Formats: sequence, C-alpha cells, structure tokens
Amino acid sequence: MQVHVILPAAGLGTRMAVPGVSAKQFLSLAGVPVLIHSVRAFAAVPRVANIIVAIRTTEQGHLSAQLEEYGLADRVRLAIGGDHRQASVANALRSLKAGDEDIVLIHDAVRPLIEATTIERTIDAVVKHGAAIVGLPAVDTIKQVERTADGAIITSTIPRERIVQAQTPQGARFADLRRVFDEAEADSFQGTDEASLLERAGIMVAVVPGSPSNFKITQPGDLELAEYYLRSRTVSA
Repeated sequence: MQVHVILPAAGLGTRMAVPGVSAKQFLSLAGVPVLIHSVRAFAAVPRVANIIVAIRTTEQGHLSAQLEEYGLADRVRLAIGGDHRQASVANALRSLKAGDEDIVLIHDAVRPLIEATTIERTIDAVVKHGAAIVGLPAVDTIKQVERTADGAIITSTIPRERIVQAQTPQGARFADLRRVFDEAEADSFQGTDEASLLERAGIMVAVVPGSPSNFKITQPGDLELAEYYLRSRTVSA
C-alpha cells in the first residue's frame, strides 16, 4: 500500500490579486511560495510516496523552476489543472498509477501550515475507516436559514456538537475515489469537496481533528496570520 497526495493548484484566486503574481499559491509566505510550503509539508512525511500538483499549463514552467530551486523536483509530478477543483483532482487521479487499496489524500494548495501529525492521523484514519477528512469543531452558534426576498430568515439552530468545518487533507482508497469521481462526471454533479462525492456514494467518511492554523489563504490579511503561526512554531521549537 502506498500513499499518494494530490495538490489542486489551478485556481486563480482573484480575491488575493497581487501585481506581478498570477495566483495566490505563488504568493510569498516568509520568503517562500505558499505552494512550496504545502509541498514541503507532505514531502517531509516518510509514508508519502508520490506528490502530484495539478496546475494550469501556463504555470507549469514557473512551478517546475520553483521546485528545482527548493530541491523538490524529484518528489513532485505535475498534472493538468482544470477550470475548477473537481476537474483538477479528476485529471490528477487519471494520471495516477496506483493500486486499488492505495491511499490518496487531496489537500488545498493554499493551506500551507498543515502539520505532519495531522497528515499521519489522516492516513491512519483512511486505513481504519476507508475514507477521512480533517475537520475543525464549530465554535460559533450555527443557524439554518431560508433565503427570502427580504433576506435570510432563521429556521433552526444546529447543535454545534454535530458540526465540523471541513479542512484538508481529505482522502480515501484509490478505487473508491476513482469510482465516485467517475459517477459525478457521468451525472454532471459538482461537489463542494471530495467528501461530498464520497458521501453521495454512501461511503462513510471519518473526521480527524484539525487545527486553526490549517486554514485556507483566500483574502488579504491571511498571509500575515500565516506568518504569525510560522513565527510561533519557530519560537516553540
């Protein structure tokens, strides 16, 4: 059994637009591109055999140069990124030579602070349960609403103990992931994440405790927060 990792990194990230930088995954975090931080995190886990980055063809040369610069070229293979996350992951899965029982983890390229312990726990959970995601318990009270012409109207309060905020990595056996992606494509179903495709197929998905630092860089200010977490790790080390 091998562990494979897919990093979908074809998004343009318009909310994080910076002059001279094509996408948020290439923004500098403490002097290193965000995507390189994510690749390094998985490359440092001995159980990870392969890392595939799904990237737009126009960015492949740029990323290849960065991988060479940071000594990661021999750990990473590139796949063609799609117009949305699901297409990027599907392309990477099709390019992957894996056994049915191999484990595949999918991780947001712009969650650069994923910790090795969380990766290890996710692998263990997939081995035990067949599929797993990283999730963070909800802190705020969650309301279910109905949208009306006058705005949102609360219909119920959802108990916080029944809610988690989905993070990544999300993973499953290779055979199951290929099947649910093929079924979604056949039905023109667009999921919100990999877990939504697995749930749709009736596959049980376990939850691994996440961390507030494993957040997705999506808007201005997130880089400053990420740098704060990096400094905190350096001090604690």
